Amino acid sequence: MDTPLIQQVTERLAERGETVTCAESCTGGLLAAEMTRLPGSSAWFETGFVTYSDQAKQQLLGVNAATLRHYGAVSEQTVREMALGALIAAKADYALSISGIAGPDGGSEEKPVGTVWFGLATKQRIWAKQHQFSGDRQAVRSQSVQFALLMLKRYLER
Repeated sequence: MDTPLIQQVTERLAERGETVTCAESCTGGLLAAEMTRLPGSSAWFETGFVTYSDQAKQQLLGVNAATLRHYGAVSEQTVREMALGALIAAKADYALSISGIAGPDGGSEEKPVGTVWFGLATKQRIWAKQHQFSGDRQAVRSQSVQFALLMLKRYLER
């Protein structure tokens, strides 16, 4: 039987003595919940940020108002700033950020429902990646959590 993704990620963090934080929008805390699901999670997870509104993104994570105005909350630029803000605020080794359109409303031709941007910040660099998910709101949110964990797992395996 394969080891669950969350266990693979957290075991690696524990081995390395490193911590992760998260900044979530469309997932509304589901990533933080998954990160703390296993016993001993305080070794790798101290805090997370649920910044659903633009105002929260600005106040808690330092996302620039101009970024939100020009690119929108669901954008590469915003998830990069979210990840960096979370990394700094939490003083963690890694930060994951998620911002997307889970639906069923809110999509557009340019950014349809299921569009989700992800950020991964370390003390040296910030990556961003976009993915298009299908399914209902719950499916988009669940797949987003797994995608974010996979991003971190791939980084930790380098």
